[in-house]
Amino acid sequence: MKKYWTLSLSVFVFASAVAQVNTGSELKQLINKSFGYFPKVKEVENGIQTATDKLKLTELNRYPDVTGDASYAYVLPKIAIPLNGESFQFAPVHNLSAAVNANYVLFDFGRLKANIDKSKQDLSLATHNVDYVKNQLASQVATVYYNISYLRSAIAIQDSVLAYLQDNKKMVESQLKNGTALKIDLLNIQASIDNEENRKVDLQNNLEKQFNLLEFTTGSRDDHEMGFGFEINLTDLSSALGIAATQHPDFLLARDRIKQAEADLAISKLAEKPVVGLRSAVGTKNGYVPYINDLRPNFYAGISFSIPIYNGGKHKQMQQVQQRMVQQQELAVETLNSVYRKELEQAFTDIASNLERIKNTAGQLEQARAAQVLAANRFKNGTGTNLEITNASTNVQRAALSRLQYQYQLCLAKIELARLMGYHYWE
Repeated sequence: MKKYWTLSLSVFVFASAVAQVNTGSELKQLINKSFGYFPKVKEVENGIQTATDKLKLTELNRYPDVTGDASYAYVLPKIAIPLNGESFQFAPVHNLSAAVNANYVLFDFGRLKANIDKSKQDLSLATHNVDYVKNQLASQVATVYYNISYLRSAIAIQDSVLAYLQDNKKMVESQLKNGTALKIDLLNIQASIDNEENRKVDLQNNLEKQFNLLEFTTGSRDDHEMGFGFEINLTDLSSALGIAATQHPDFLLARDRIKQAEADLAISKLAEKPVVGLRSAVGTKNGYVPYINDLRPNFYAGISFSIPIYNGGKHKQMQQVQQRMVQQQELAVETLNSVYRKELEQAFTDIASNLERIKNTAGQLEQARAAQVLAANRFKNGTGTNLEITNASTNVQRAALSRLQYQYQLCLAKIELARLMGYHYWE
């Protein structure tokens, strides 16, 4: 494999450490149209707004909580004792109270900051998730776009083959009338025409399916003049992997997950810290001796201190779990590196092999076309046979389709390389 890879690299002219993609404006328009149409993009974009709202919600915890309370209670038995010959009541039967309460965390030893950092990481992940979905969708639209281009070209080849066979059929019909051809020659050519017509029907059916996919992803069936104009300037495998690791959403999401796990770990470490808060209230209530039924203004203010003492080791265990999660996400990045190295190497190999195949088919196609002309002339002059014409037509078709197939595969390999490297070729 390494030897083949070394040979493959000789096919390319490496421009620079940073590659660029050039493609047609029609494809860019279709991809951008899909971003505004495809429901999955709207779904993940809504995730950004949700994460933004959650961040704002977390930041609001830096402000005090103010509540208003009002209560009424009917209390029996009545609390009263005899005093100086009279019944003296210590508490009202009808208890009324109304107050405005305020609570404010004075010191949380980093809890709020840790939670804000976690919310920011959630927002970063949601943003990179949109990039990931767009990257995948762009690759899908580009593939459908060039599938259509391939099928159209294949149908054009079929039409040329059918036109060639129809011309020869007319010659056979003429020769049959003159007694210089056999009925079986005409039947053989008609059988060949029928086979090629069936192949064309299959191609047209596949083309219709691709237009359906195009409509599914973009909401339209735009019928542009398409080719295989997808060009990417190439770099070496190591540089390509470095570019992918820097800008591909897969890697960005992986690093976001590491930061999320680290933020969760930081929060879990703060669970054993104390909390110092301020409390105050102002309001009115009854029950104050000696005029227990009169509503009187009241106020209180104080400081609270809360610290965990014992919870059975839950905090320590939670920290251990979160530390494992950090390690797991770091290992996931290593796995991602390995997978992308393999896929990038395969994309480079596919590009190299298809370039070589295209080069080889150029001579084959020229030879097949020359043989086709020769067979037609021989048949017209009465020295050739129907079998020669059919074989010549088949050979031209095979050579043309082979060349087209390699051009198509080369284009798909370039699309895959652009996807793996995270290029925004639709911009």
